[in-house]
Amino acid sequence: MSEPARSPAASAADDDMDLARRIVAGDQHAFELLMRRHNRRLYRLARSTLRNDAEAEDALQDAYLHAYRSISQFRGDSQLFTWLSRLVLNECYARLRRSARRQNVIPIVDLPEYVELSNAMATKGDDAPDEALARAQVRALLERKLDELPQLFRAVFVLRSIEEMSVEETAKCLDLPEATVRSRHFRARSMLRESLAHAFDLAERDVFEFGGTRCDRIVAGVLSKIAGGAA
Repeated sequence: MSEPARSPAASAADDDMDLARRIVAGDQHAFELLMRRHNRRLYRLARSTLRNDAEAEDALQDAYLHAYRSISQFRGDSQLFTWLSRLVLNECYARLRRSARRQNVIPIVDLPEYVELSNAMATKGDDAPDEALARAQVRALLERKLDELPQLFRAVFVLRSIEEMSVEETAKCLDLPEATVRSRHFRARSMLRESLAHAFDLAERDVFEFGGTRCDRIVAGVLSKIAGGAA
């Protein structure tokens, strides 16, 4: 009789435990695999919390070092990514508290349409320079508007809308009730959509901007042709 098929969740749990055991045994390749497997999601989580690229990288590296030293404590009660995400958040919050003490302030720690546009543009290959520039500008605008959201909304939005994690997965990673994840995600989408709409409304006024160098160039070109007898 063949063995019953294991569920995806059971397979993932077994894979997590196998990876953890290999790291405990000193397998450096296994730890590299762990980092490469979770790097993108964890970086985005750190970046959404700290709002600084370099700080996010440093926090992620410190969290990985903590994970490497304490991987023997992983018992498989949750997914390995969930365990790692809490280490990353703890490191980020510690950095926010240190920064707050230095600045003597208290940190707040306690539109899908635009995301889809940015992601769709990012998947195109062999872009012309102007397309690459446009994609970079859309991404920069989205990142800037995300940075303006309160932290408790940013992390939920990044995991739900950008990483496309489920409500249950996000709740486990952030140690929040699922109802809170839903309400914060809805609120984050609303705030981000309103902020982006305002930015695009302002940009519409400058579409096909005419003036300055272009104005001078056209005038000079016409006058040159007149002087040359082209009229």
